[in-house]
Amino acid sequence: MTNQYLDPNLKVFTLNSNKPLAEEIAKVIGVELGKCSVTRFSDGEIQINIEESIRGCDVYVIQSTSTPVNENIMELLIMIDALKRASAKTINLVIPYYGYARQDRKARAREPITSKLVANLLETAGATRVITLDLHAPQIQGFFDIPTDQLLGVPILADYFSNREFKGDIVIVSPDHGGVTRTRKMAERLKAPIAIIDKRRPKPNVAEIMNIVGNIEGKTAILIDDIIDTAGTITLAANALVENGAVEVLACCTHPVLSGPAIERIQNSQIKELVVTNTIALPEEKKIDKIVELSVAPLIGEAIIRVHEEQSVSTLFD
Repeated sequence: MTNQYLDPNLKVFTLNSNKPLAEEIAKVIGVELGKCSVTRFSDGEIQINIEESIRGCDVYVIQSTSTPVNENIMELLIMIDALKRASAKTINLVIPYYGYARQDRKARAREPITSKLVANLLETAGATRVITLDLHAPQIQGFFDIPTDQLLGVPILADYFSNREFKGDIVIVSPDHGGVTRTRKMAERLKAPIAIIDKRRPKPNVAEIMNIVGNIEGKTAILIDDIIDTAGTITLAANALVENGAVEVLACCTHPVLSGPAIERIQNSQIKELVVTNTIALPEEKKIDKIVELSVAPLIGEAIIRVHEEQSVSTLFD
C-alpha cells in the first residue's frame, strides 16, 4: 500500500451496511480494515466477533444506518459494546447516513423524536465521538452529548457541477423551504441564483407542488436535497420546472435512500441526471443510467485522520 498510515493505534472497522465505502476510506487513510465477523444466530440475533486486539486503540467504526435500518443500528450498538468490553481507548462512529433523522421534533401531538432516541442509544452503548454527513436537520448535532462532526456533501456535489457544460445559465433550486440554506451554499459555490419551490404536503411521502419562487425560464435548473427517498418531491419538482420554462433539469442529493417507487419515478421523470454520493450503498438494480455516484471516501478519510491527529475538521468545509 502506498500511503501507509503509521500510527498502529488507529483501527478502522466496518459492519455490513456499506463495505465498499469502508474499503475506500481505509485505502484513503492507508490502513487495512480491522478483522471482525458479523454473523447471525439461527433465530436472527446478531453475533459480532472482533478478531484482533484493540486494547488502547482509537477505533473508527463505519456504518450507515440505512436500510435495513433496524438491523444496521443493532449491529452498530452490539459492535460498540464489543469494543468497549475489549478495552478500546476511544470508539468513534463514522455514520455517513444517519437514519431515523426525519423525526427531529414533535410536529404533531404524541410523536416520538427518533433522532434523539438513536443518539441516546449510541451514547449509552459507549460511543465517544460521531462523524456524520449532512444530518437531516442541524439540531440533531445537539442531540449528542459527545463530540459530533458533521461533514458537508455540498462541496463534493458543487465540484462535480462546476466542471460541467450546461445549456445556458444555471439556477439552483430548493424543492421546499426547508432546504434553502443548503441551496444557498451550493449557489454561492457555483455563483448562480436560487429558486424555491413552494409546496404543501398533505401527508407523509405525498408531495403537492404549488408554485415556483424565482426566475427559472430558459435556464438549466439543478435541484438539490439532502435525502431522496421515494423521489415524489424531486420528480414533481422537476416536472413543474420544465412546465414553467426550464430548458433542462438535473438533481442531486447526498443520501440516495431511493425506496419504493423511486427508481421508476426518476426514470420516467424530467430529471436528465441525478447526482448522488455513496453514503448509502446502491444495489445493482438501482444503478440506472441517469444516476451518477460520487465518492465521499476522500472527505471521510481526511476527517478521520484529522480527528485522530487532533487537527481542525472545520477547515474541510472551506
